[in-house]
Parts: sequence; C-alpha cells; structure tokens
Amino acid sequence: MMRAKMQVQSVVPAGAAAESIRMSPVCGSDPFGPNGESEDNTFARYTPAGSLELTINNPDLVGKFSVGQKFYVDFSLAE
Repeated sequence: MMRAKMQVQSVVPAGAAAESIRMSPVCGSDPFGPNGESEDNTFARYTPAGSLELTINNPDLVGKFSVGQKFYVDFSLAE
C-alpha cells in the first residue's frame, strides 16, 4: 500500500452536475531535514511530484472540494 498527501490545485465545472478536480503532492515550506520538519515535508520527500485528476459527478461530492484543501490518497492493489 502507498499513501500520498495531495493538495487540490484546481476545481473546474465539467457540465451541469460535475466538476474536474486536479491535485498534486503537498510540499512543505520548511527545508528538508533528517526527520522531515513537518508532515508535509515527510510526504514530499517520498512523493515529490505528480498529479491526479478526477471528474466527479456524485451529487454528494460536487461542490465539496476547494483549492488548497489537503487529502490523503491511499493506493492498494485491487485484485
């Protein structure tokens, strides 16, 4: 399993009842140190770059995402 900490970069309407969410890995503002000065730096050390884009049309989720919010995204093998 892998866990990434992602931050919402954009929320764009995608039709009448959907939106496109773009996220990228977090990066702390403090310099890296031997133990990672913050949780954001700890995650950024191992997942320094990338992007995730989702189109959401679930009425319970549309409108719930805002630029700047941070989320954990867990990846586990689907068998």
